[in-house]
Amino acid sequence: MTETPAQRALTAATVSLALALVGIAMFLPPLAARTLDSDLRIVATALAVAVGLLLHWVFLAIATQRMGRSTGGWVGLSVLLFPIGSVASLVLLGWFTHDSAAPAPAPHHG
Repeated sequence: MTETPAQRALTAATVSLALALVGIAMFLPPLAARTLDSDLRIVATALAVAVGLLLHWVFLAIATQRMGRSTGGWVGLSVLLFPIGSVASLVLLGWFTHDSAAPAPAPHHG
């Protein structure tokens, strides 16, 4: 089974969200002490978080547009309820792409 353009965008959104969450984790104990030791490490980690989040939202918007769904609503859910809203939107949209890719059952005549 080949991946649809919407599924590829959702995969990219998932990877970029994972990057952002790893960057956020770098500011939490016990990793925070090592991250905050160096100004360069702080800036690099903060940039990774910012780029990861921006790419996550862009890829999420691309996926919803390709699926014909409300881009503003799904991205808004992801932004306002971050990170739970981001995960929920990825799960739900992934579920919707699999449902729409499945062949419709044949009508029953009987």
